[in-house]
Amino acid sequence: MNKRMKTGYGYYLLILIIIVAAVYFSSRISGSQTNYNFTQFQQDVQKGKISFVEILQNEEVPTGRVNVTFDSGQTASFYATDVKEVEKLLCTVEGLQNNYVMKDVQKPSWILTTLLPCGLGVLIIFFLFSFLSAQSQGQGGGNAKMMNFGKSRAQRIDPQDPHSKTFADVAGLKEEKEELAEIVDFLADPGKYTEIGARIPKGIILVGPPGTGKTLLAKAIAGEAGVPFFSLSGSDFVEMFVGVGASRVRDMFAEAKKSAPCIVFIDEIDAVARRRGSGLGGGHDEREQTLNQMLVEMDGFGVNEGIIVMAATNRVDILDPAILRPGRFDRRISVGRPDVRGREEILQVHVKGKPLSDDVDLKRVAQTTVGFAGADLENLVNEAAIACAKDGRKCISQADIDRSFIKVGIGAEKKSRVISETDKKITAYHEAGHAILFHVLPKVGPVHIISVIPTGEGAAGYTMPVPEKDEMHVTKGEMLQQIMATLGGRIAESLIFDDITTGASQDIKQATSTARDMVTKYGFSENVGMVNYADSDEVFVGRDYGHTSRSFSEEVAKNIDAEVKGIIDDCYREAKKLLEENMEVLHKTARLLIENERVTREEFEALFDGQ
Repeated sequence: MNKRMKTGYGYYLLILIIIVAAVYFSSRISGSQTNYNFTQFQQDVQKGKISFVEILQNEEVPTGRVNVTFDSGQTASFYATDVKEVEKLLCTVEGLQNNYVMKDVQKPSWILTTLLPCGLGVLIIFFLFSFLSAQSQGQGGGNAKMMNFGKSRAQRIDPQDPHSKTFADVAGLKEEKEELAEIVDFLADPGKYTEIGARIPKGIILVGPPGTGKTLLAKAIAGEAGVPFFSLSGSDFVEMFVGVGASRVRDMFAEAKKSAPCIVFIDEIDAVARRRGSGLGGGHDEREQTLNQMLVEMDGFGVNEGIIVMAATNRVDILDPAILRPGRFDRRISVGRPDVRGREEILQVHVKGKPLSDDVDLKRVAQTTVGFAGADLENLVNEAAIACAKDGRKCISQADIDRSFIKVGIGAEKKSRVISETDKKITAYHEAGHAILFHVLPKVGPVHIISVIPTGEGAAGYTMPVPEKDEMHVTKGEMLQQIMATLGGRIAESLIFDDITTGASQDIKQATSTARDMVTKYGFSENVGMVNYADSDEVFVGRDYGHTSRSFSEEVAKNIDAEVKGIIDDCYREAKKLLEENMEVLHKTARLLIENERVTREEFEALFDGQ
């Protein structure tokens, strides 16, 4: 039990003691009633059981309390409506004529009647507020107090903080670091720029897919320049109470001005800076009021006040144009996925402090992780370390990284799942069909591994191709070959079995999506032409609500559908022809999968060598 819990129990115990004391003194003041009454008193007097009687009479009225002492030594009391009748009764009984006394009721002290109840109430209130104050301080001080809604929730990181970062901690973003070097130079030596009248950008927005290192890059700029770094997310501004977001914006910039030069970083700014007028709340929407206040604060900066606002988002297309104009977010920096050299540098950063076996080849891992962002690579290395520790080994091997690559890319294998021999055979031929087309088609990359072990994604097996190089552009021929390889599983089923299964549903969906993009987005169809017929990815409720109909005619829609079907049919025929030419390899691959459940690239390519 920690100290704070002990203190809380102490407060509760003290309040309980005060309440018990208050009840006790209240009962002493008011007196307690008994079950003894005047009728019983008359009977006991006649029977001679009473030895002494004390009558306490009130001054104003003839009422009072009668205290009775019995021959046995016991006592009792009752409330008499007329003490004269009690006195008259006692005077008629021999032996009690001189054994009773008449007294006035003793008035309680003003200390007991007034001062004590008031004092107990004050003590209870005092200890209650003391307890609540202690609890509030224990839960985070000022930010934990109930009424501090309007205060900024930005977390400050000073250059001396152990959590601060520098450019040495950022790998794979060489061009981005070079582009931001002038910002670091300005924060470190602003006079060099102000002397010639240069204006440093007030705001920098980092744009890129999730996990590419946008937040890390912002922290590194502050660490390199040696200035404070204020960090918060866009959702920290939005609250259910009207005006709280705008108040937090004002407070955040007020704190930043006190610490200038500094960097203010707003992560996921699209949560608060979406395009205005896109909601059903109109101009009175709380989010829009917060955005308006942010626009005013950024525009109100001095020319070279030393405050640089940085923001990160992966949805720059939905931001309000006013926040992207020069004078607010002047500069946009794209932070994309790393290339093969960048991935190798990122892997070297993430393996620091992790023991590696001699067989680990980070260059090979970087080549096989095309499309991975920095966060994906960190997760890959972490999963390999977990697998190594789980097996009780001290060094991470290449096999650990390969298994984690499958787990991250496809999903965890369910080796304990029981499947029938028929399902296993169907899956083997299905995956073999994919693998052969990936191998013989030159533009879709070699096969890394083939498996008929079910995965956590619900798939009965998988075929994992791995591109050998990074490419910025995707050609029409590559997309056609991708559709052919995707249809290979269904084609293999139809060639080997008398029936087809539902296992190709996801393949059909992917092939259809690719073919439709070729027609509607990329202008790869001569019949439809180079016109974009794709639907918008973002529909703003309030602006586009009710305008979701197609922007083209039924005739164009008919041509698009016909063109998509034509592409898939042509790819199906070409892929079927290739599989029929490699039927022997198809049977060999399926038999090997049924026997081993998993086939590596080397084992699979060896089947073609022996053809």
